[in-house]
Amino acid sequence: MSLTKQILHERRLVVLFQLGVLLFILVGLFSAALIKPNQTANVQDTVDIKSVPVEEKDESSAPESISQTTVRAKAAYVWDVKNQRALYIKNADTVLPLASITKLMTSMLANELASTDMRATVSVRAVGQEGSTGLVPGESLTMKELNSLALISSSNDAAFALGANAGSLLGDQDPSRQFVEGMNIRAEELNLDTLNFKNTTGLDLSVTEPGAIGSARDVSFLMEYILKNYPEVLEPTKLSAARIYNQNGEFHDIENTNEAIYAIPNLLGSKTGYTDLAGGNLTIAFDAGMNRPIIVTVLGSTRDERFSDVLALVKAVRTNISDI
Repeated sequence: MSLTKQILHERRLVVLFQLGVLLFILVGLFSAALIKPNQTANVQDTVDIKSVPVEEKDESSAPESISQTTVRAKAAYVWDVKNQRALYIKNADTVLPLASITKLMTSMLANELASTDMRATVSVRAVGQEGSTGLVPGESLTMKELNSLALISSSNDAAFALGANAGSLLGDQDPSRQFVEGMNIRAEELNLDTLNFKNTTGLDLSVTEPGAIGSARDVSFLMEYILKNYPEVLEPTKLSAARIYNQNGEFHDIENTNEAIYAIPNLLGSKTGYTDLAGGNLTIAFDAGMNRPIIVTVLGSTRDERFSDVLALVKAVRTNISDI
């Protein structure tokens, strides 16, 4: 078993143990309730267990006031985190290329494996990624700085370096390959079954093969998981621009690839994506008011209309928030 699988397998065993303890407690409470003396049930108190639907993470129907919104994207999903309810659904389970939305999983897993102040070296392979943003071989930055570059400016060289340096902690095989394996293991652990990664950047592998695929629903749930567990990973994406320094005091000026950043009130995080195969993708999280996070994801739009699609859905949610 590779070190990657071993680490994540051990984490899975811990979770299973915790679930077992919880089940034991619940059984005890239920048993106590059954043997409680002087307690009688009447017809009104009796519940037919079979008639109670199993509570799911999603609802099959969205509010009509929001579902009437038209978007160009092939797939879209709006998720109310607080109420665990879908507010908009369009081909939400259709599997599509993710492009640079992939970098959300890259950043999350790197954050889980390595400390933010760990020094990372930029390799020749990293700089060789398509769309280089100015990093140079041998340059040293912290993992936190690489995360900012990868998520704000969607830097492919930074994302590759982020995954490679974190992947080196998983064993003595090719670090990038080990890291991508870890990305897929984490997707499986989180029950994000449509997510599948072949690289850390989301770049198309060829004119017919994307670097990553997934559904708008699972992208939204990944965003939710990061927002709840690692909000610091998304923090840089709220910036319109940033200056990132390396160990020598040299810097890289970057701008946010989310052109709609100023038009989304109370933004909590976002990630863009665009390739020839994917078209325009965008996922964002914003607070609709009174600590009510909403996640909006569109996949398969155009380079420009991904922004207008998301803004239309944000407006629909904000307009009808009191009714949902």
